[in-house]
Amino acid sequence: MQHLEPLISSQDLADYLNVPIATIYAWRYRRQGPPGFRVGRHVRFQWSDVERWIEDRIAQTCHT
Repeated sequence: MQHLEPLISSQDLADYLNVPIATIYAWRYRRQGPPGFRVGRHVRFQWSDVERWIEDRIAQTCHT
């Protein structure tokens, strides 16, 4: 069986990015943040998706 990468919660992501949890929810509502998915009532994110989203944001900032 292939090992899956650990998932992080919305709160973990907010802590990592040093933003309020409400920002994570707002980004998700507007489809501006890293892709996440629901596990029951909870939203989870993969680190690889978060890293890719950050890299894309950096690239957009550098090219404007």
